Amino acid sequence: MSMHPMVPKPGRDAPPPVPGKPPAPGTPSAGRRQGHKRLLILAVALVLVIIGTVTLAVVRSEPPSGAVVPTQPAVPASPVAAAPPSLQDSVDNILGEADQYRIGLALADVSGGAERTFGDADTFTAASTAKILTAAAYYHLVENGQASLDDPMGDYDAAFQLKAMVNDSSNDSWLLLMDAVGYPQLIAYAASIGVTYDPEQNMLTAADMALILKKLYAGELLDKDNTEQLLSYMQDTNNEDLIPAGSRSGVDVYHKYGEVGGELHDAALLSYRGSTFALVIYTENPEGVPDDGQAEVIRDLTRAVEDALFPVGLTAK
Repeated sequence: MSMHPMVPKPGRDAPPPVPGKPPAPGTPSAGRRQGHKRLLILAVALVLVIIGTVTLAVVRSEPPSGAVVPTQPAVPASPVAAAPPSLQDSVDNILGEADQYRIGLALADVSGGAERTFGDADTFTAASTAKILTAAAYYHLVENGQASLDDPMGDYDAAFQLKAMVNDSSNDSWLLLMDAVGYPQLIAYAASIGVTYDPEQNMLTAADMALILKKLYAGELLDKDNTEQLLSYMQDTNNEDLIPAGSRSGVDVYHKYGEVGGELHDAALLSYRGSTFALVIYTENPEGVPDDGQAEVIRDLTRAVEDALFPVGLTAK
């Protein structure tokens, strides 16, 4: 509660006048001077209290000399496995032991970053792995209203032919879908996602195919429903003897194999505990026919990649 100085009332309570010279006009009386002095003392005291309080707060907020000032923790990024430098040595050893074949391997983290390539970086005949590109191109037309999954196609509809092309690797379905997209449109679609592709030649590098898979899984090619549908066709396919057979239990594999002449390929997405990588392995036997050694080297490379990317302790399928 504020305190005010008591001012004497005139009359009986007032002190008797001091004898002497009367005060000049405008000069405050002694009582008034005493009241002003008290007010000044209170004001100074209040200022000192405020200054002391602020100073104490500042001192308490500052760390002692030599202390480490804690910082706000950074927002953690999504957990993504990273391939250690030792992967290069592992892959090189396998490629060296299988030098009778031409082999190209590409690895891409779907969360970002550049693709890593090993072995032969030139184009291969993509065989049926390119069916993923055709499927994405047709779904793209559907999303733009230029086609429908219900469109008649051959003896069935487009939805049937898409599943048959990817899941069963039907070449008849592939031809029907490429005709529906149109070769010029397929070339243009590939270019729009950063891939040079001519369906009449059907040539891709392993890195090209890894980029297609990476963009597919990341949702950069199709909407959520069509992405999920296409990925579902890439499981439990008509050939599970390549990357899926070399993959460990607990890793989800979405893939498309290809075989033509002496070429045997597999292009897959490997997903484990929030980390997903595109792994593409293209192999060519110069003798013109695929053999068991190509399938084995694909499985060996898959194991080497998963050993590098994913935690130890998973069991082989």
